Amino acid sequence: MLRVVALTILVGALPFLNFAYAQASAKADSLSAKERWLDDYSKPVGFTYGVQMSLNTTYLWRGLYCGALNLQPTANVGYGGLYLDVWGNIGTEDWSFRTFQPEIDLTLGFNRWGLDVHVLYIHNFKHGLFDLNYYDSGRNALELALRYTVSSKLPLSLLWATRFTAADSYVNEANDTIRAYSSYCELSYTHHFRYGMDLYGAIGITPWKSLYTGYQRGFAVQNIEIRLSHERSLSEHIGLRVQTTLSINPSALAADPETVIWHPHSPSKQSINTNASLTLFLKK
Repeated sequence: MLRVVALTILVGALPFLNFAYAQASAKADSLSAKERWLDDYSKPVGFTYGVQMSLNTTYLWRGLYCGALNLQPTANVGYGGLYLDVWGNIGTEDWSFRTFQPEIDLTLGFNRWGLDVHVLYIHNFKHGLFDLNYYDSGRNALELALRYTVSSKLPLSLLWATRFTAADSYVNEANDTIRAYSSYCELSYTHHFRYGMDLYGAIGITPWKSLYTGYQRGFAVQNIEIRLSHERSLSEHIGLRVQTTLSINPSALAADPETVIWHPHSPSKQSINTNASLTLFLKK
């Protein structure tokens, strides 16, 4: 738990150091605003909103396979940096199309100076709304996360997310139930090309025994992800995003090299997965 607190404080201190640097840079007459790299954050003004709908061949999350063909709608509202995001998943668990797993996630957060602090609630419809019973709530969970992005000119981001409630535990050798505080840390970067092309790369780790490794291993490189996307306008208010993703789980691959084999009726056993998606979104 001390490691969680220490790392959270470290990540949280970064934006304030960045803000101090920005204030000092603003006094330098020799630099124009366009030449600065670390002080290009604009203050959120007024009411904001967004809506989008994605069709995906695969539901991938932090190096884990979570489902096959799906629809994922998203809606968000915000004011002055405070925001509420509602995300849903309607899809099949695998390519047998025998079982479906609806899910809805609610995110309440605050975003300023490149720091995004938010609470995420993950709800599985097999259980009651906001049922966070420690042992029996299944995939219902509450997570606290911090993401820091250097600037729009240097879109390097660091994410730290820790699960604090729900069935997130394992039994040790002494037969004691240990709460895992499953955590995920990810470093990512997005490179913007011309003509609406973006290349996103990320590497994620889990620092200790957690749900990401099935509570079987300690520190593990959990996710290496590459995404290529292209956006274009369909009308004055509607845009289209086409995206392809490659996700590799090095921890699972090292533990069992045979996980590279494609399992159409049990894709969760795979360590390498891909996703192709089409997204319609409301242009701001």
